[in-house]
Amino acid sequence: MDITVNEAIKQRALESAFAAMQHAYAPYSHYHVGACVLCHDGTLYPGANIENASFGLTNCAERSALFAAYSNGVRKADIAAVAIVSDGERLATPCGACRQVLSELIDLHIPIILSNGKEQQILDISQLLPLAFSNEDLHHA
Repeated sequence: MDITVNEAIKQRALESAFAAMQHAYAPYSHYHVGACVLCHDGTLYPGANIENASFGLTNCAERSALFAAYSNGVRKADIAAVAIVSDGERLATPCGACRQVLSELIDLHIPIILSNGKEQQILDISQLLPLAFSNEDLHHA
């Protein structure tokens, strides 16, 4: 499934994500990731990966950006796109935990723009996490 995104929206989200990547704290992996949640009203919520010596306490860029947006009152209906960028050789794709968080906090067909500055791909969460576990799975008949 091809997902199209308005070029201006895509560029704005990518620029914000690449700027956020400059603030990554990655002394262990040296792998810098930036993300941006772009809302329909034009508001940007950037995030960067923040590592910790206790690796389980590390927070990925996309969760940093999403949690910042939600902390400011943003909800699914407000989100137009999410951009995730890295300085790696390959495109940065969300880890399993981030895919699960994305599947709950954004609408199913919101474009997720991946880039490493050399290449890019646009997907949605249904492509990144098919058959996701959701709140619907918690309801009993």
